[in-house]
Amino acid sequence: MATTATTYARVGRKLRGQATSDGAGVRLTRVIGGPQLPDLDPFLLLDEFGTDQPEDYLAGFPEHPHRGFETVTYMLDGRMRHRDNHGNEGVLVPGSVQWMTAGRGLVHSEMPEQEQGRMRGFQLWVNLPAREKMTEPKYQEFAPERIVQLAPAEGVQVKLIAGQIGDVRGPIRQPATDPVYIDVELQPGAAWEYELPEGHNAFAYVYEGGVSLGDGDDARIVEAQEMAVLAGGSTLKLADAGRGSRLIVVAGRPLREPVARYGPFVMNTKQEIMQAFVDFQEGKF
Repeated sequence: MATTATTYARVGRKLRGQATSDGAGVRLTRVIGGPQLPDLDPFLLLDEFGTDQPEDYLAGFPEHPHRGFETVTYMLDGRMRHRDNHGNEGVLVPGSVQWMTAGRGLVHSEMPEQEQGRMRGFQLWVNLPAREKMTEPKYQEFAPERIVQLAPAEGVQVKLIAGQIGDVRGPIRQPATDPVYIDVELQPGAAWEYELPEGHNAFAYVYEGGVSLGDGDDARIVEAQEMAVLAGGSTLKLADAGRGSRLIVVAGRPLREPVARYGPFVMNTKQEIMQAFVDFQEGKF
């Protein structure tokens, strides 16, 4: 009986995030959503925030609207309080994840719950298909103890936020894009192979150390604060580049729909964007 040859994913493109600020002046690194990489269907934006300086984050993200997509906040360090105009409120602590479906619209804020110390994490924007852009807003929020932690190979620790490893599934469910979101820690010299879903767009973002991605002659080193847009096969080969490393691997089914975006609104047509402004100004969010 013939066996199917392994096809390894490779680094199709490598890029470094750009320093910027958002909200009321929060300093962050924008990796997706800037001139280098406006989007990676279905992903619209990826920001990494990380600082020990309170003046870089204390102003937070005061009230602002969203419509037509999802925001995913993954906290590594620090505490962030979120509240919205539908009465939802909570505190994100280190290791927690909030997957917010903005749908037809809400107004929310994200403000630091601390005045000193380290604040670090990621915010990812995931597009919604046209049929779901006007759904009722909802949250999938998980404390650190509800995030699945696995040791799939020696020297490898994985936090499984969304997607599947073997028979184990992460807590986040989103049938529209069937996302993968994993946080991988590699001890010095450790290696692991992960099977990405067929047909998904995928990227790896290294935030500590350095990681070799790919197999054989196709392997490339990706350093901290660099993103690799993955191409080719579905088996992702990861190997620590020597001193221990951490990265997130994210993948999603592309929607292949027109994207019209303006600030906090992401729809399919310019007319829908204009309607979003009207609805927001008329207090319909």
